[in-house]
Amino acid sequence: MTPSKRKFIFSASVWLYSGKSSWYFITVPRKISQTIYKQYSSNAKAWGTVGVLATIRKTTWTTSLFPDKKSQCYFLPLKLQIRKKEKILAGEEIKIKIEMS
Repeated sequence: MTPSKRKFIFSASVWLYSGKSSWYFITVPRKISQTIYKQYSSNAKAWGTVGVLATIRKTTWTTSLFPDKKSQCYFLPLKLQIRKKEKILAGEEIKIKIEMS
């Protein structure tokens, strides 16, 4: 049985990955991450990613959430194109809507 589509709306701060690349992420709150894991991990793709439709302000795009074992949360990557379009900066708290695909 495939779970029905589900939306999650939350606010979180944008952070910059401290590794070699300059990827920006938003951490999905733990409670929402646990719900997503329980209901959608059976549909996971490579590396345990879960497909979503993300919306920030006026921009909606298809992407994947990445699981993080250490925090037990999912991370939402923010591409440069999205950050530029919506003028998103590291440290900024923003409202996000994700819809499970």
